[in-house]
Amino acid sequence: MRLKWVPLLGLILALAVWTSTTTALRAQVSSSDANVSIMDNCSETDANYAPFGGCPEGAPFPGFRSYTGDVSVAEFFALLVSPLAPGDVIGHPSWRNEPSYLSVGAGRSVRVTNRGGRVHTFTKVEHFGGGFIPPLNEQMMPAPECGANFVPDPGVVFVGIGQTQTLSLEPGLHTFQCCIHPWMRGAVRIN
Repeated sequence: MRLKWVPLLGLILALAVWTSTTTALRAQVSSSDANVSIMDNCSETDANYAPFGGCPEGAPFPGFRSYTGDVSVAEFFALLVSPLAPGDVIGHPSWRNEPSYLSVGAGRSVRVTNRGGRVHTFTKVEHFGGGFIPPLNEQMMPAPECGANFVPDPGVVFVGIGQTQTLSLEPGLHTFQCCIHPWMRGAVRIN
């Protein structure tokens, strides 16, 4: 007789976990924390990053954790594209904006902090596209706001390692991407 209740209790427990998880995710996206972290995980011990600007040597920055990445240049490029999506940039998943979507009340500023080991941009674009580094675009056309052919648009603002960019935005949906690593995308809704 008790065995009849076991599947029901399992279903109730699973529903409770799912509900608390979706509530936590919704709270993160719509929280009062108007911060976006730009992240990557480049290995500071891989000498192959040197021609591309390198990674920090584990030195802490003000308000920034000591950096210890573990993604080699070979791994970075191995995950740039997938054989299941020829010509499409997938990009290494540790190169990302966290959260990738944020909803903020009107009148609030959004702080964007580079918590990775590489320089990035958080550039407002009308449409997502490629960046100004052709080998990282595959077949994507560069977003006009980014520039092209290794020449960044003069309006591109670089966010250095440990630096913060503060944005004041009008109400509406605003789309952003890294003009170096174009799969690093995000959207900010100002309510």
